[in-house]
Amino acid sequence: MRLVLLGAPGAGKGTQAKKLIEKYSIPQISTGDILRKAVADGTPLGKEAKAVMDKGELVSDKIVLGLVEERLKQDDCKKGYILDGFPRNTAQAEALDGILTKIGAPLTVALSVDVDMDILLKRLTGRRTCKNCQQMYNVYFSKSAKENVCDKCGGELFQRDDDKEATIKKRLDVYEAQTAPLMDYYKKKGILKSVAGMGNIDEIFNKVCALLG
Repeated sequence: MRLVLLGAPGAGKGTQAKKLIEKYSIPQISTGDILRKAVADGTPLGKEAKAVMDKGELVSDKIVLGLVEERLKQDDCKKGYILDGFPRNTAQAEALDGILTKIGAPLTVALSVDVDMDILLKRLTGRRTCKNCQQMYNVYFSKSAKENVCDKCGGELFQRDDDKEATIKKRLDVYEAQTAPLMDYYKKKGILKSVAGMGNIDEIFNKVCALLG
């Protein structure tokens, strides 16, 4: 199985990816992880990426695609892989398809985890984190027993800056603008499958497994 996971921030892609890794024994490939590893290992592409990052600039698609290609050629990807967080737009998807065809490992499924926008906003803006132990809560779905106090250690709960409504709305707007064409791209290729990402995690996973066959 060669899978790309699609879904807005807060849709629960990461949770489903972990369960898929366990069930199918295939690696999850996050571009952030492979970029950090390449920089730490000092590979040629890692050095190139570090030079760009040190200038405070964004790493180019060309470098990211090179890193993805290197990662997918490793032995643990022979049975398949899960791509998470990449591609983010149709230009990246087209370039990725070129690489996957070249190495003989094209995508078999693009799985979209769909969640209503109002639920996403509540999941993300409702998050509260303990300053001491980093335990997470949600004021809408999983409150602490006492307001702004951690059940686990009694620490103070706070809202991260990147969980504030204006920031979240901007992230979701960017995602919508970039991803709608990406969904169409995979739909035209005949590999797009969608699952509703609301409700019990295990129930969602059972639906995912049914879709994947």
